[in-house]
Amino acid sequence: MDNYTLTYSGSAQGWPSFYSYYPEFIKGMNQFLYTFKGGDLYQHNAPDVPRNNFYGIQGVSTITSVFNESALENKKFKTIALEADDAWEGTFITDLQTTGFINASYFEQKESDWFAFIRNSTDLPENLPQLALRSLTGIGVSDDVVTTATTATITFIPPSNVGSILSNGDLFYFGILNGQGNYEPNLAGQVTSVVNQNDGTSIVTIDTTIAGSVPIPGINEYFFFIKNSIAESQGVLGHYCEFTLTNDNTSPTELFAVKSQAFKSFP
Repeated sequence: MDNYTLTYSGSAQGWPSFYSYYPEFIKGMNQFLYTFKGGDLYQHNAPDVPRNNFYGIQGVSTITSVFNESALENKKFKTIALEADDAWEGTFITDLQTTGFINASYFEQKESDWFAFIRNSTDLPENLPQLALRSLTGIGVSDDVVTTATTATITFIPPSNVGSILSNGDLFYFGILNGQGNYEPNLAGQVTSVVNQNDGTSIVTIDTTIAGSVPIPGINEYFFFIKNSIAESQGVLGHYCEFTLTNDNTSPTELFAVKSQAFKSFP
């Protein structure tokens, strides 16, 4: 649990502010804030000093809020736009997903605003809620599997069709039927090569050394894949989106508004 310093305002007759640092004494005077720590006097909001630096400890600026328009509709949150003078790092959580993020370097400044697509981090293997999302695509049952110590080469003959969507960097899974008649997903590896031949045969090579991968048990297994979540920019799906923005700039930074492009999901 986080600890905070609360301040009381006599004019407001309440507790209007809290701070993440812990002074020994705090006093507002002449439009400045002063604190004592370790017997030293500190003037806050002074010009030409590093922001978020309290008593020699450097911190970051963080703000958390939520997009909750049309709360009963399931939506896809695709982008983020900041009316600000600097880009911020962001994480995004919905009632269906917990993996959205944006690095500050992903933002592009256009007409004084900062724009970026919401990416998804990838768990290895993928967590079960992600498997029901649109980034998953089925292929079919393989016709041959040849494995080495580090790779697996999987052959698909029509009617199984790899198609043109599969690309290097995607995660390859196989499913094994459980007692309830459902396929349990198992990470096979990461795609390193896709060859589509003229007769419709497809040969997929994967790296089987990535974290979370398990050996393919046979030559006739049902395979599917999940697109590279960062490259595809799938966004996050949910009824609402809670976002947390973080900025580690040590100079004065202003954030005026946060916007997101969201559209209704039609399953």
